Amino acid sequence: MAEIRKSYVTAATSAVSLLSQAAVAAAWDKPSALTEFSVAGLAGHLAHQVVRVRDVLDSDGAGHEPIGLLEHYSRSPWVEAGLDHETNVGIRRGGEAAAADGPAALIERTRALLDAQIAALPAEPADRVVHLKWSGWALTLDDFLLTRLVELAVHADDLAASVGVETPALPPEVIEPVVELLARLAVHRHGATAVIRALSRAERAPATISAF
Repeated sequence: MAEIRKSYVTAATSAVSLLSQAAVAAAWDKPSALTEFSVAGLAGHLAHQVVRVRDVLDSDGAGHEPIGLLEHYSRSPWVEAGLDHETNVGIRRGGEAAAADGPAALIERTRALLDAQIAALPAEPADRVVHLKWSGWALTLDDFLLTRLVELAVHADDLAASVGVETPALPPEVIEPVVELLARLAVHRHGATAVIRALSRAERAPATISAF
């Protein structure tokens, strides 16, 4: 299996383990660390990253030319949209809907999907293209899995902070591509000088270099 595919499996397995912690179920109906997200909705959104992988594996990417990741994020309206934008409202509603049956059902579904993906991913061609029906464009499978790595790492931290547990420790093969992509996005959004200053000069650091 390609390295990014192994990294996705590692990150998704860690996410399922986090979802299974008693602290998540205990805080299910409470507000999360993310504005306007309940713990349940955030858990549903974290689990939904595995659903998205199932969706693209079921898609037919034939005839679609994949775009690069910077263009993918530039085209995605949620990146710079406010909380009340219809895209972000839809994301929150989707998370709540995914969690509606409670933590046990969410964990069972997510684990079953991941088990199926662990079996399927090694057989996928190295140049597999997947069509993102919800966006209208295509990525390579490995680029799409990298976007899921970012989502899994970021939202696992959000969920852990929401329920008062330690953020899951992820190995370098997960963290390094996530940090690299976030840095590329930060440079694309804020410029190289801002990012260099933020990382090296506290006295001249900009207020933010957030990738999103």
